[in-house]
Amino acid sequence: MFTRLAGTITGRPRLVLIVTLIFVVGAGVLGVGAFGKLLTGGFDDPRSDSSRAADIVDTQFGGAPNLVLLVTARSGTVDDPAVAAAGRSLTAELGQEPGVRGATSYWTGAGPSLRSDDSREALVVATVDDDHADDLVTKYEDAADASGPVTVRPGGQAGVNRDIGDSVSTDLATAESFAIPITLVLLVIAFAGVVAALLPLGVGLIGILGGFAALSVIAEATDVSIFAVNLATSLGLGLGIDYALLTVSRFREELATGKDKRAATVATVRTAGRTILFSGATVIVALAVMLVFPPFFLKSMAYAGIAVTLVTMLTAVVVLPAVLLLLGERVNALRVGGLAGLIRRRRVARESAAPAAAGATPREATESPFWRAVATQVMRRPLLTGLPVVALLLLLAAPLLHVSFGTPDDRVLSGGTPSRVVGDVLRDDFGSNVSGALDVVVNGPTTTGALAGYATELSRLPGVGRVDSAAGEFRGGARTEPPGPASARFTADAGTYLRVIPSIDPMSTAGQDLVREARALPVPAGTEVLVGGQSAYLTDGKHAISAKLPLAIGLIALATFVLLFLFTGSLVLPLKAIVLNGLVLGAVLGVSVWIFQDGHLAGLFGFTPGPLDTSMPVLLFCIAFGLSMDYEVFLLSRIKEQHDAGVPNTEAVATGLARTGRIVTTAAVLLAVTFAAFATGSVRFMQMFGLGTALAILIDASLVRGVLVPAFMRVAGNANWWAPAPLRWLHARVGLSEASPPVAPAASAAIAIPHPGGEPDGRTSSTTSATVS
Repeated sequence: MFTRLAGTITGRPRLVLIVTLIFVVGAGVLGVGAFGKLLTGGFDDPRSDSSRAADIVDTQFGGAPNLVLLVTARSGTVDDPAVAAAGRSLTAELGQEPGVRGATSYWTGAGPSLRSDDSREALVVATVDDDHADDLVTKYEDAADASGPVTVRPGGQAGVNRDIGDSVSTDLATAESFAIPITLVLLVIAFAGVVAALLPLGVGLIGILGGFAALSVIAEATDVSIFAVNLATSLGLGLGIDYALLTVSRFREELATGKDKRAATVATVRTAGRTILFSGATVIVALAVMLVFPPFFLKSMAYAGIAVTLVTMLTAVVVLPAVLLLLGERVNALRVGGLAGLIRRRRVARESAAPAAAGATPREATESPFWRAVATQVMRRPLLTGLPVVALLLLLAAPLLHVSFGTPDDRVLSGGTPSRVVGDVLRDDFGSNVSGALDVVVNGPTTTGALAGYATELSRLPGVGRVDSAAGEFRGGARTEPPGPASARFTADAGTYLRVIPSIDPMSTAGQDLVREARALPVPAGTEVLVGGQSAYLTDGKHAISAKLPLAIGLIALATFVLLFLFTGSLVLPLKAIVLNGLVLGAVLGVSVWIFQDGHLAGLFGFTPGPLDTSMPVLLFCIAFGLSMDYEVFLLSRIKEQHDAGVPNTEAVATGLARTGRIVTTAAVLLAVTFAAFATGSVRFMQMFGLGTALAILIDASLVRGVLVPAFMRVAGNANWWAPAPLRWLHARVGLSEASPPVAPAASAAIAIPHPGGEPDGRTSSTTSATVS
């Protein structure tokens, strides 16, 4: 398969590049339009009661208030005549703005609950169409410090959405300005040349453009989250580096054996191309699992990730070999000195002074003495070295025992963000949280008496500040205000709805308990009741995630098992990979709880501690699982190559790690940089995603690949490659295998001790010539 593909590429390399250029231009034009189509939010289950309630309130009752203007008296109280006049004028002005479906305030009869405890602040609340929300938030933010008796600060869900969107865009630009220069410098050091270093960035850029184009098309048909842009950028850049590093290094290695550029290209596609195919397939499988979850935030991540991975994989397997064929030896052009040159010169000096190993081949010259020594030492005492690492990972996972979950509100933003400032004032200075209200929809006809009775019972529930309804206002089990003109907004032809204003944090455990208690109350006869609002979104979101989680874990484990069986022909190695990945993910999620929920390092990263967002552990699980399997395939491909050639188990493992350790480490560091850049942002759950993914990559590339894999494979011995006869027969016929010609088995002992001479330079990269097939 890959030999035929290589023949096609080497036969028409310029045609391949022309088609690629056309794709890049088209994807760039299409991808630019994606940004105007993407949405904030997407953390709720659209089929839940809370989402159904929100849809009914929006279509039948004009929508729940989503814009809050915090009005502060410059002097005196909000009841002073000048302040009151300004408040009424502001309410009337807001009510006339395009897209506003209704505005009310403390000064227009909405009640004392919209006045702060010290009477220096009051609220104007409005329902605003999504298409106009950002413009209105910006307008009142710009006018916040205008002269007059009051200051005005916009907030509420409309303000939070605008600020999150702006923060994501700013953070993305900051992350790119931070990650790309560092990545380029590291690539130049790794390849000791500018031309070779630019190739991974080119592959990553094509993957990113392809991902943006896919998001633009998908957003025409369904909701897509703006956060998918972050994933498309980081994953495209990271996988582009991974796959190009692998391909370029293998090509340079093949040139170093004396092959001409065409033969080197064919060998590269046949070996590295196969590895990239399986590697990309494992990443795609992990990402596709997010499609089973209802929130469109997770589905969006799947759309972006699958598209980017597919385009990057095809670019590395098809386009990059065509570029390498045309470059030939010029891939080593524009060599640089400095650290890379110093490393190369020192290695040449060591190798010149050391005797050549008997029977050494050019491929053995690409081995890393350090990683061979690590593998050798681990396999000498596998239990003594492996069990402490397992214990460490379990210890890091321990904070998961007290994990709690939430949905994003203004507290995911940094402290100085406008909507966050308003949210803090609402929680600290107001007796009830109008922006955290429960919307209780009553479908079906009911009498005024029955509605009043139901509102009375709702107002008795713990954590309820008041209940607004068509039957009046209720507090503590009694009606405190009769129906007035404003009560008409709670009535429609098909039924009515009530606003339950909590006196507690809607994101707290008490807020979730309030949802369950409200849903447990007897409803008016002949009606159906749906409970919505922030607390209900959180309750339903947690249920949607937990209900699908067993299916997701089962699917990702099964698909990964099948792919690795097709790759290796073993039943033991896929199980080993799944268990080790589970340890890594547990450790990363535990560290995330310790940092982002418990608040350690909050000062360093500038966030407010809080519950983990419901969708984020799932996203982190899928991304980290896929990328970990990426490196698993890199390592197993080299070990299998040695095993298929008849090399003993311990020597095959040592050689595999020696030939992949450097490239996996380099790729992991570069990939970790691209994700860790998001930890410098200002949105808490994206900080967690960036830091958690980077940590998972580094743990996997060091402790797992360097210690646990060799330890396990030493203990398992020949059982590593076990499969029952029927499955061996199946693998022989359906397994995708296209190995390079076998080499003679090594004449070394079961565990080889590296000779001190290191590795000759030849024409390969000074720091990343260890590659995988």
